[in-house]
Amino acid sequence: MANLKEIRTRITSVASTMQITSAMKMVSAAKLKRAQDAITQMRPYAEKLREILVNISSTLEGSAEGIYSQEREVNKVLIIAIASNRGLCGAFNANIFKAAEKRIKEYEGKEVQVYAIGKRSADYFAGKHTVFNSNTEIFNDLNYEHVALIAQEVMDAFVEGEFDKVEIIYNEFKNAATQEVVTQQFIPVVPEENDEGDINANYIFEPSKMSIVVDLIPKSLKTQFYKSLLDSHASEHGARMTAMHKATDNAAELVDQLKLTYNLSLIHI
Repeated sequence: MANLKEIRTRITSVASTMQITSAMKMVSAAKLKRAQDAITQMRPYAEKLREILVNISSTLEGSAEGIYSQEREVNKVLIIAIASNRGLCGAFNANIFKAAEKRIKEYEGKEVQVYAIGKRSADYFAGKHTVFNSNTEIFNDLNYEHVALIAQEVMDAFVEGEFDKVEIIYNEFKNAATQEVVTQQFIPVVPEENDEGDINANYIFEPSKMSIVVDLIPKSLKTQFYKSLLDSHASEHGARMTAMHKATDNAAELVDQLKLTYNLSLIHI
């Protein structure tokens, strides 16, 4: 009878856990819908703006307006690692840390610092690597104004020579079940060759090239950074929803097995 009581207790415990994981899955699904809409709407604008930024920057090398496209000898590197504030999202955070560690190792002999975005990122890198700064509040109220402040801090550090290169590591949202870790160069802005190996930089500027690029380039960089955070935010909810869905299925399967064991034990009493 003690054995039966133990099985009953375990069935109750697993069923309770299943209710929690099921609730978390539904909450993540609701949050994912909003986050997915945000990144879906932002992505075409951000990608087009980046294309313009890259093309314009290629014509500004050596000029005062091209400060964000000046390539220097890489001795000091900043890696912005974007993770989450909470766990229970599968390998979402672990994949970012693995990619960051790999990148840091590739820059062996260079001075590498980390800008940790998200509580999990801040906790992981603290004490392991030199942390330039961290932000654990950004996902509490994710909007362009707050993100622009972080981006401006990084851009100012690059201009002042604190870093020669800045890279962002984040999870790019593909769909609810798929996220891809991306390592993207943030600054300096480098021209990207298209399929024809040609860069189209033929733009007509009105009122003037200088007045436009002075405002456009910083805004475009901030928009790219904002897109990275929106991607990561949507990926987090997708990863959590998937993880909780699997956990709920596993719990349901375990409850069925325990009930079968319980019924078989009753037969043999």
